[in-house]
Amino acid sequence: MNRHTLSVLVENKPGVLVRIAGLFSRRGFNIDSLAVGPTEHPEISRMTIVVDCADHPLEQVTKQLNKLINVLKIVELEPTASVQRELLLIKVRADLESRSRVLETVTLFRAKVVDVAQDAVTVEATGNRDKLDALIRVLEPFGIKELVQSGMVALGRGGRSITDRALRPVDRVAERSGAGAAP
Repeated sequence: MNRHTLSVLVENKPGVLVRIAGLFSRRGFNIDSLAVGPTEHPEISRMTIVVDCADHPLEQVTKQLNKLINVLKIVELEPTASVQRELLLIKVRADLESRSRVLETVTLFRAKVVDVAQDAVTVEATGNRDKLDALIRVLEPFGIKELVQSGMVALGRGGRSITDRALRPVDRVAERSGAGAAP
């Protein structure tokens, strides 16, 4: 598998997510993970997209993304040069007989119990995909009742920020119209 993580800054406007997902679909790319949320600037959102590029070159899709008017900046995040995390919520059978073993497992993975019922516990864990997959494998023998996993979120390591270097949406619109940067 040839997986790549893209951090994409976009204007925070309706329809942007649909246009970007459609572009990947039309080009035959499979999106393994997609997370979207606000940034420190309310007018800008960050999309973290993990894509499998086994059959197509990544350059093809990034060039197409750059042509979209709502896309401000695209950065490929290398695993060694970024912090990448996912969130997992997992509800596991835990009766009186197995509860202590489930809780030991949760502690080993530095996860935490966020809800307790008579016959189950709900666990929250964060980490990379390998860690979360390992936790799931270890908890499977107890009986998984329910599971949900977020998409990956990632930031480049160090003090630099891609939002510092991205144009604000108002600047970008003014630049395209030839009016110059907004004050």
